[in-house]
Amino acid sequence: MHDLFKDEPSNVAVTVRWVNPIGISTYDASMAQLLHSIKHPDTTVEVVSFDMSPSPTNLEYRTYESLIHERTVAMARDAEQSGVDAMIIGCFYDPALEAAREISGGMVVVAPCGACLQVASNLSNRFSIIVGREKWIEQMTERVRYYGMESRLASMRPLGLGVDDFQRDPEVTRRRIIEEARCAVEEDRAEAIILGCTIEYGFFQEVQDAVGVPVIDAVIASFKQAEHMAQMKRQFNWKPSRVWSCEPPPEEQLKEFGLFLGPAPIGNRIVT
Repeated sequence: MHDLFKDEPSNVAVTVRWVNPIGISTYDASMAQLLHSIKHPDTTVEVVSFDMSPSPTNLEYRTYESLIHERTVAMARDAEQSGVDAMIIGCFYDPALEAAREISGGMVVVAPCGACLQVASNLSNRFSIIVGREKWIEQMTERVRYYGMESRLASMRPLGLGVDDFQRDPEVTRRRIIEEARCAVEEDRAEAIILGCTIEYGFFQEVQDAVGVPVIDAVIASFKQAEHMAQMKRQFNWKPSRVWSCEPPPEEQLKEFGLFLGPAPIGNRIVT
């Protein structure tokens, strides 16, 4: 038993790819800066966005989300073949997550909603999710239900703001998040708050100070989960299962069908 840990480094160097799943690079630099500030010193971070034109600036609608599924799967395939240890699909809808995991070989794939729910469930019994608009609630509730956490959901509270609004006027966004988070705690009896969009990054600390309960940032939670799982993969060989429902498509069929032959759909890449 002790041999398992013999001579193992206390810190394992890994590479984590964050995918901004849209065809614009608006958020790439600020996201890379944030991830660089929270990563382990031995972790290499890639932030990429899609080679996709024309492109929506958000995935608020299922119509827009459907456009990025093929690219997300191709990105997972490329990441695994490029030696990346873990990949994050950077949207709280967790789009194409199951398909990306199926094709990812030995690479871990995580996404914000699932990661945030796991963190919140370890810190509280009931949590609320702060969403942008009423439109999002049905689809996000589907995700919460899929992860088996609906009974712990105190509420979803919309801000009346779209994805493109969050970073446009940070003061307005901060004020609205604090208002709705406070109502979630005081009226809905939430014991933790989840910020239900990756573009709500940069606000959690002030909201947390204001409302007095854990406030989970979707970017931080999903990145740290991916980094931790990547380290466990390296140290303990805990890789995605590939039997039964986790069986990937046969390589001979991928070749026969001519799939994934072109370059990865990367439009912009920042490595830190």
